[in-house]
Amino acid sequence: MATVDKLPMLAEGQRMLTDELARLKAERPEVIDAIEEARAHGDLSENAEYHAAKERQGQIEAMIADIEDKLSRAVVIDPSTLSGDKVVFGATVHLLDEDDNPVKYQIVGQTEADAKSGRISYNSPLGRALIGRKVDDEIEVTVPSGDRYYVVSQIEFI
Repeated sequence: MATVDKLPMLAEGQRMLTDELARLKAERPEVIDAIEEARAHGDLSENAEYHAAKERQGQIEAMIADIEDKLSRAVVIDPSTLSGDKVVFGATVHLLDEDDNPVKYQIVGQTEADAKSGRISYNSPLGRALIGRKVDDEIEVTVPSGDRYYVVSQIEFI
């Protein structure tokens, strides 16, 4: 029997998905109108507008199905309600890299991940390496740019 994996995310990630779903559903009628208009031009076998509109319709339907699936499996986690001494989903982790430079990441869901703003997915190499770690734990992680070494200096739930 298949199991349905829950998908952890922050409230912000759920809101982003809900907004994107609403935008895609609003685009549906526009694409249907474009298909009807292209159909009126005659021969469908050589009608580039028709084929482009049909392709866009397929993309929209696939994206809607994907987002609806994610939302149906979503488990919204509020980091401010968490506590403890281990890194878990939603935690903000302060690290020191091999040059003792401070780095800060929040462990988030895949839809919210943005490494440039300090939000990494729990499924990323660094995210997986951090889960379950405590303050003063040393971490070695292999990323596309090579091996990186960190020490956990602080764990916050904000």
